[in-house]
Amino acid sequence: MEKPAIILPSRNNNNNKPTLKVIPLGGLHEIGKNTCIYEYEDEIILVDAGIGFPTDGMHGINVVLPDMTYLKENQDKIKAMVVTHGHEDHVGGIPYHLKQIDTPIIYGPRLAMSLLRDKLEEVGLYDRTIIKSVTPREVVKIGKHFKVEFIRNTHSIADSFTLAIHTPIGVLIHTGDYKIDHTPVDGEYFDFHRLAQLGEEGILCLLGDSTNSEVPGFTPSERSVYPGLEKVFNQAQGRLMVTTFSTSVHRINMLLELAMQYNRKVGVVGRSMLNVIAHARNLGYIKVPDNLFVPLRNLSSLPENEVLIICTGSQGEKFAAMTRISKGEHRQVRIRKGDTIIFSANPIPGNTIAVVNTIDRLMMQGASVVYGKQANVHVSGHGCQEDQKLMLSLAKPKFFVPVHGEHRMLVQHSKTAQSVGIPAENIVIIQNGDTIELTSDSIRKAEKVPSGIQLVDTAGVVHDNVMEERQKLAEDGVITIAASIDDQGRLLTEPQIHLRGVVCKIEVSSLERMIIRTIDRTIVDRLKSNLLLNGDDQVNWTSIRIDVEANLERLIQRELQSEPLVIFMLQVQENSPKIVTTNGNGNGNGNGINVEEDSDMEETDGKFTRRRRKTTVSV
Repeated sequence: MEKPAIILPSRNNNNNKPTLKVIPLGGLHEIGKNTCIYEYEDEIILVDAGIGFPTDGMHGINVVLPDMTYLKENQDKIKAMVVTHGHEDHVGGIPYHLKQIDTPIIYGPRLAMSLLRDKLEEVGLYDRTIIKSVTPREVVKIGKHFKVEFIRNTHSIADSFTLAIHTPIGVLIHTGDYKIDHTPVDGEYFDFHRLAQLGEEGILCLLGDSTNSEVPGFTPSERSVYPGLEKVFNQAQGRLMVTTFSTSVHRINMLLELAMQYNRKVGVVGRSMLNVIAHARNLGYIKVPDNLFVPLRNLSSLPENEVLIICTGSQGEKFAAMTRISKGEHRQVRIRKGDTIIFSANPIPGNTIAVVNTIDRLMMQGASVVYGKQANVHVSGHGCQEDQKLMLSLAKPKFFVPVHGEHRMLVQHSKTAQSVGIPAENIVIIQNGDTIELTSDSIRKAEKVPSGIQLVDTAGVVHDNVMEERQKLAEDGVITIAASIDDQGRLLTEPQIHLRGVVCKIEVSSLERMIIRTIDRTIVDRLKSNLLLNGDDQVNWTSIRIDVEANLERLIQRELQSEPLVIFMLQVQENSPKIVTTNGNGNGNGNGINVEEDSDMEETDGKFTRRRRKTTVSV
């Protein structure tokens, strides 16, 4: 379906005041693919460009991206991208954006920018943009209208920022992901002082992380999981394996501290885990000696109670290390009876079944698996209701927009905002693609821009028609039919019919006879119609093939009461010899199929070659 071009006014027609547009393309009514546009007159800055997680019905899909139509249509306005932190749901989509959209410069924290450089070098896009690392309280001027200030916050990844976006109509706070952690692992505290100072000066609007808005209280500190992890280290008699998000630098840091304390050497499995640890060590976020790490091939020579393996796969991802280990598919790591495995992460919505299946496979092989809230080996990186109240109370925004969460989370966050004094009429709940228009004294929802999703597999972007075909294959199977005809439309041989994954409610032979009859009748009818209408011998065989396929789809749906994918292939042999149609008895009534073949040899330049086979077919 063709998407309409959207042209939004840069000024409010009612009072002619300058307006700032805020347009989220992802992260609303979902978890993931966080992407937000800030637009003023002829300038756009993009905040984050994340990926989403495929659902069970997205067959073969690796990455979900937001629809980028609006950015493509307005890419001449894009002045920069600003990154809040290095989680994949905020930076994972950047390589895909750069393939489609010109972005002159990307600003972000040191760790996120280090990881991004690797991503871009790997896919050959490093020269498509400028990557600029920033530090806390640094202010960068972007274009004529924007200044972005980076305010240190606390989250489950090192080097995370809340943004203060200074515009001609006022200051906006884009919180990014955050929680209020008073005992951060890296000693980098939330910069409440600067946030409060901006609040005193006046903040026009706050866009706030809503992920844990339904959970009362404060989110515990990252340090709160240390006792739970230490308990497992103390009790484990054999090898220890831990799976967590590769970007959970604080968690990995604590695991490495415990490894040193309990005299365990560390093996790392998973490319992303290796990359993050390497960058975190280079930047000083992880400080451990080199001899703590041991190549996987050398771990087998160590006593089992002196081994710790840290790996990816906490979400049950198909190709991640822990998933492959659980299936016995990893070349270097096999589960042994007596292994203890820690899942130091909660399943993201949509991943629960994959995680549970991974845990079951590990336990069936004799491993002891530690997981879930009761084990105290994981804590969220997102603020709960009291964290959100503190953020709102310090910022004291005039207007509030809950973001980054499913609909019920956005609704609850709006209620929390009202509880600290923000009027309901100053709060707007929006969806991906909605446009917010802000002036210095008003907020309103304006026209919607194209929104939706873009699906990517290992080969590239997957379009809607391909996904529909994959869905049909998954649900009802596929029927392939190949027919060969002469230029008079007569079948040269019996069509080849193959059913794959199809439940046939009637005899297959009966279905095949009906398919052959439909092919023959459709072609004959179309040729007669062509002769009557055009009076010539010019035949559009492509059009005929489409008609045959459509009739076959209707036939199969009617007879099988299902909708398998139907693929019809038609081969037309031109200048075919004249064909005698017979039913095998010479009476030509067409009842039954008879095939007679012969092949003659003819001499050409002293060599014998085989002439075309003559085929007699009756349907």
